[in-house]
Amino acid sequence: MFLRKPLLLAAWLLALSSPTWASPAHTFDFGQPAAAAKATRTVDVVMGDISFAPKAIKIKAGETVRFVLVNKGQLLHEFNLGDAAMHARHQQEMLKMQQSGMLTPTGMKEMDHGSMDHGMKHDDPNSVLIEPGKTAELTWTFTKATGLEFACNIPGHYQAGMVGKLAIGAGQ
Repeated sequence: MFLRKPLLLAAWLLALSSPTWASPAHTFDFGQPAAAAKATRTVDVVMGDISFAPKAIKIKAGETVRFVLVNKGQLLHEFNLGDAAMHARHQQEMLKMQQSGMLTPTGMKEMDHGSMDHGMKHDDPNSVLIEPGKTAELTWTFTKATGLEFACNIPGHYQAGMVGKLAIGAGQ
């Protein structure tokens, strides 16, 4: 029995570290990430400091859209797809990242504290960070008609008006 407990502990630790047993993958009721090659349309989104152009985007349910995101501002910005409640939760995560020193006004710092960063990462599939002067892409398949927002959840940006409407409907 003495040898069994360490083996059980090792098996349990291995199971927890396995990707199949890790926390569930992000799932979204409004769609999922897609490869850029699957896009049926490209939408350019320009970010200024505390602004998006355009302020509203219409999408058809079932459409796969490649967003080309250009940050023409002086600050780090984010393009995040979700509803108001999702943005509120993500803003809290971003605030913690900022308070930890991981998120700066112009970029993300790589933490070299091993596990000391408490698992903080910016790797949500519905979100991308864009540094000043940079361009990034996010491709998404929208599966159902619903009202969503695209927003920058860097602390204070959403509240200052860096949010736009994403209208998804059958006949848009």
